[in-house]
Amino acid sequence: MSRIAVIGAGAWGTALAIVAGRRSCHQVTLWAFEKEVCASIQKSGANDVFLPEHPIPKTVQATNDLKEALAGTEIVVSVMPSNHCRRVFEHMTQWLLPQMIFVSATKGVENDTLLRMTEVIHEVVSRFSGFTPKLAALSGPSFAKEVAKGDPTAVTVASNNLALASVVQKEFSDPGFRVYINDDLVGVELGGALKNVIAIAAGVVDGLGLGHNSVAALITRGLAEITRLAVACGAQPQTMAGLAGMGDLVLTCTGGLSRNRSVGVALGQGRQLKEIIAGMHGMVAEGVLTTNAAIGLAKKYKVEMPITEQMHAILHGGKSPLDAIRELMARPGKAEDRF
Repeated sequence: MSRIAVIGAGAWGTALAIVAGRRSCHQVTLWAFEKEVCASIQKSGANDVFLPEHPIPKTVQATNDLKEALAGTEIVVSVMPSNHCRRVFEHMTQWLLPQMIFVSATKGVENDTLLRMTEVIHEVVSRFSGFTPKLAALSGPSFAKEVAKGDPTAVTVASNNLALASVVQKEFSDPGFRVYINDDLVGVELGGALKNVIAIAAGVVDGLGLGHNSVAALITRGLAEITRLAVACGAQPQTMAGLAGMGDLVLTCTGGLSRNRSVGVALGQGRQLKEIIAGMHGMVAEGVLTTNAAIGLAKKYKVEMPITEQMHAILHGGKSPLDAIRELMARPGKAEDRF
């Protein structure tokens, strides 16, 4: 029997715990920061706070105690918001062991350091626990509600060690959740993080009522600038044409369940960011924070990212969404990128 700890009980973390818990050979612990989440799961058998109406298998036990969650664990799945990753892992290091496999399922980049989530985990564990962690990242087009429901979903797990990726693939694959393996850890992580910025932009376009042509152009050009930056950071360009790149980008830019797209729609309709975030009731739109990190990475690697720059101006500079779109369309003509 495999013991799996899922650290973070938002919608996505809960969905992954459900996937792991569907296998009778698994013993899964779901750690939640919020006491009301544990109480809900223990009382009703579902996470009524973040993923209501989706039963959680009996093989999944919820806890607010990190020590309890990590005891005897073989695979640790990290699903907390990116801005909490470092703090939570610093607290966890006292219970971490060298034989554990760490799988990051958080789609974000740390704002201050511009580190990907596996880089944050590596830095913290190496420093405080004294060993080099075995790392992988899971990403791809996957809405939590549809994963929990069992709708067919395909994702990618990436690691610099394909044998390690294969272990994660075996443990999480089932008839409703197909896991591919990939050796491009940089590309898979950056694809999953950067697409959230473009998804907010796609929502802005929709909120402004600009039509399908505009959304299609935005997705295509968004993919081009994501690829430019990812390659500059060391990713393989073909990864951006796969599940963690184009697949996740299309889903997040067009799907009604996308929180990042929803933030963009509200911005396009004239609402203020603070008001939008307050109305999300604890849910996280990673793209709001990732926009800062993307701008930082673009400056570091001297990569042109016009869509991301305009989104940063809207989100953090108070720029009018309509002015941002007009400025994008008025840029000087150029040849279309080819990768």
